[in-house]
Amino acid sequence: MPLTTYTAGEVLTAASLNNNFTFAAANPPGGLTLISTTTIGTTVASVTVTGAFSATYDVYKIVISGGTTSQNNDNLNLQLGATVTGYYQGAAGTTYATSASALATGNNAASWQVGFVQTDGLNCNIDLVNPFLAKNTFVQGSLISSVNARNFAGVLLNTTSYTAFTLTEVGGGTMTGGTIRVYGYANS
Repeated sequence: MPLTTYTAGEVLTAASLNNNFTFAAANPPGGLTLISTTTIGTTVASVTVTGAFSATYDVYKIVISGGTTSQNNDNLNLQLGATVTGYYQGAAGTTYATSASALATGNNAASWQVGFVQTDGLNCNIDLVNPFLAKNTFVQGSLISSVNARNFAGVLLNTTSYTAFTLTEVGGGTMTGGTIRVYGYANS
C-alpha cells in the first residue's frame, strides 16, 4: 500500500498513520535496504556470503569495514558463486608517495580485485549490477589503501544467476573480524 498524503484540515486516523509507518519501514528512504550482515571469522583467508542476491533487487552495494589482517596492503578479491573465469576489470589511480599513475587490468581473471586489506582494517565499497539476473554482471568502486588509490570497473562475461559471493585475502595472509554488509537498491 503506498503512502497516504494529507491536506490541511484533514482528520488523521490511526489506521492511516499505521499504514504509512508500515510502508516506510518496508521501503526506507534513499532506496537502500540492508539485506545481510556477516562478521568475518578469526584468521580466515576467505569468507563466503550466501543468500546475498535474489529477484528482489537488480543492483547491490557491498561494504566491508573493521577487522584486521596479518599482512599489510594486500588485495581483497571477490568471486561470484563458483565461477573462476571470465572476470574483466580496469582500474586507474595514483600511488601517494610518488604520485605515479597506478593502472591495473584483469583479463579473463579468476576474480575481481575490489578492496585492500591492511593490518589496521579492511575496506571495500562496491556496487554490483545484475548478479542474480541471467545477464552479464558489472562491478564498480574504489580501492583505497595507505599507499595508493584507484577507481575501477569490470564485467563478468556470463549469464549465470548468483546468490552468493566469496571474498579472499589474496596475499597469503588472513583476516580477523570486520563486517560485510550487503544492501539492495530499490528497483522503483
